Amino acid sequence: MEENMQTETVEQENCCAEQAEKKTNKKCNKKAQEQIDKALAEAEESKRKWYAVTAEYENYRRRTQNQSAQRYQEGRNDVIASLFPIGDNLERAMLSCQDENTKQGLDMVLKTFKKVLESEGVEEIDPTGQPFDANVAEAIMAMPCAEGEESGIVKQVYVKGYKKGE
Repeated sequence: MEENMQTETVEQENCCAEQAEKKTNKKCNKKAQEQIDKALAEAEESKRKWYAVTAEYENYRRRTQNQSAQRYQEGRNDVIASLFPIGDNLERAMLSCQDENTKQGLDMVLKTFKKVLESEGVEEIDPTGQPFDANVAEAIMAMPCAEGEESGIVKQVYVKGYKKGE
């Protein structure tokens, strides 16, 4: 009987020890789970920040690339615009030139000039004989209409205009 009591006592102690160990394990498991949850939350936050920084960098890269291309195109347009008076002067020189060889040389240079403008997508605007359009030309003066002429028609162009694209 004494042996039975000791066995029961040992079993009770073992049972209490197991329960204590389970409680300790539960506490450890709970603490470990909290740490895991916290680490996962931090990882998600870091991942979110990484995506945001990556997206911001990609936007920055595209924006600077577009700005660079735009500045380059604006520079080209400025150079082309500064060439317009040269073409106008070549035409004036050709009109006033008496020597046929010089006139032929000026015509060759003028054709090359026009090819360069054409390769850049620039075309001359010549509204002569067309109804006046304030979006295309500026009126310097109004002239009276002759017999049978329609009012508002462009009769003469003093300074040529150019357009790029549509």
